[in-house]
Amino acid sequence: MRRVTDIALVTGAYGSIGRHVAIALSHKGWTVHGVGHGSWGVEEQRAWGVERWAENDVSLAALRSLDTRPDIVVHCAGSGSVGASISDPYLDFRRTVSATADLLEFVRSECPQATLVYPSSAAVYGIAEQFPIREDAPLRPASPYGAHKRLAEELVRDYARLFKLNTAIVRLFSIYGEGFRKQLLWDACRRISADETEFFGTGLETRDWLHVSDAAELMICAADNAGPHCPVVNGGSGVAVTVADVVGELFDLMGKNDRPVFCGTERHGDPRDYQADISRAVVWGWQPSIDWRAGLSRYATWFRKECGLA
Repeated sequence: MRRVTDIALVTGAYGSIGRHVAIALSHKGWTVHGVGHGSWGVEEQRAWGVERWAENDVSLAALRSLDTRPDIVVHCAGSGSVGASISDPYLDFRRTVSATADLLEFVRSECPQATLVYPSSAAVYGIAEQFPIREDAPLRPASPYGAHKRLAEELVRDYARLFKLNTAIVRLFSIYGEGFRKQLLWDACRRISADETEFFGTGLETRDWLHVSDAAELMICAADNAGPHCPVVNGGSGVAVTVADVVGELFDLMGKNDRPVFCGTERHGDPRDYQADISRAVVWGWQPSIDWRAGLSRYATWFRKECGLA
């Protein structure tokens, strides 16, 4: 059983994934501190389970200025967009690689007993040749975003090996859930509600969707299995779903009779297919609990309420 004094630090705790990690940790008895960008109201802070909040960059100086030395760190801060990494790769590098280097140095110098979980991305695999993708598959990123995630992973592994830090890496696939105001689902729901039917791509692209609450549970599970050997696991459902099936399901959930039309234009840096081999995570005792159709239903309900359409 965890002590009430056990402290978890979540970077990027104001973000879509970070919030759910904070909630999951709080529900398990951790005292959660958050750091990153955003403006928390008192009620919102309590609702998300964050006891203290510091609106700081994830820089070494800012981290050292905190009045806490955590027992667990989940590093959710960083870049989250392939497109943004292509338009400004240097900024993406700073947000992902430089910030991770600062966090690792903070852990090494200030709280070396802490466990660090790094949420990486399936983008490190790039154009995969075999599916489902195993963790030992070649890493061939197709975008600066993926390349920078790979560099951050290397830093985490090297610090773990050289300084005996307890770390783990979770390569997240397509994370979604209520509260996400970006990426395919948000864009699709906005287009559908505006009676638009045209979408990028061919519709045949596949993605492996994992609800954010399941992703948060996996990161906590990763913390329990962390060590200087820095285990790496995939964070997905293990199921590949075409974009056409996802968008078509959203049309039904939004009460529309139209069907999506795909223009065939592909986005630079986005591999065509993704599907995770999740056998390593399953060995740890973790299992995804929300089927993609049930998750889409929850998302569409949230979107309609959020946009005043319910």
